[in-house]
Amino acid sequence: MQADGPRACRFGRRWYLNNESWHPSVPPFGEMKCILCWCVSGETHCQRQECPPSACTSPATRDNPCCTKCR
Repeated sequence: MQADGPRACRFGRRWYLNNESWHPSVPPFGEMKCILCWCVSGETHCQRQECPPSACTSPATRDNPCCTKCR
C-alpha cells in the first residue's frame, strides 16, 4: 500500500510534517539552537551549524551563540 503524500517524521515524542524544520530538544540539555533538523519524506536529517574558523587567540561569542568571533 502506498501513502497518499509525503510522510511525516518522528523525533523524540513529536511528529513533524514533511519539509518542516526544528531545533531538537535533548534532555537534560534542552533545545539545541546550534543544530537544525528537518523532515524529508519520512526521514529526519540533522546538521550542526557550520562556523568559519576563528583567527584570533581569544574568541568570544557575539550575535550568534553557535559561532565565535574575535573581540
